[in-house]
Amino acid sequence: MTQIGVLVGNPRPASRTLQSALTLREALASTLGVPVDGPVVDAATIAADVFTNPDTVKAALAALGEAEVLVVATPTYKAAYTGLLKAVLDQAPPGWLSGKVVVPLQIAASDKHALAVEVHLRPVLTELGALVPQALFLNESALPARPTDFALATDVLKALVR
Repeated sequence: MTQIGVLVGNPRPASRTLQSALTLREALASTLGVPVDGPVVDAATIAADVFTNPDTVKAALAALGEAEVLVVATPTYKAAYTGLLKAVLDQAPPGWLSGKVVVPLQIAASDKHALAVEVHLRPVLTELGALVPQALFLNESALPARPTDFALATDVLKALVR
């Protein structure tokens, strides 16, 4: 069974980035005709351990490594992905994503950051061995204001997966 994992680099737990990534995962599962299944790591929940308890990060990366497909989502901070996501990815072993299809999703408040996902996030995922067929950018104005307002009928993310 194909597992689609999710790694979210937003330092805020239960963020709109997380909800976007989960919605994208459902859209991917629907497109692939597989059930929604796979590990989810909201890096905000392990942020305190990133520099003090590497075993927690290694366990999270090992769980994500079991998935065949991975969604890596991040908000845009200072025209790039978050430092939290970088700190987590820096602890991944070489080749961690070898043979895996990874769909990066970067969200920003302005379209002027639309290339950040291609210029910054795709290269680090490729360096880790990922196959990145499509990098996705989403302007946050397309998202509901609160994470609790997300509905699976959000057509914006589903339209990106076609």
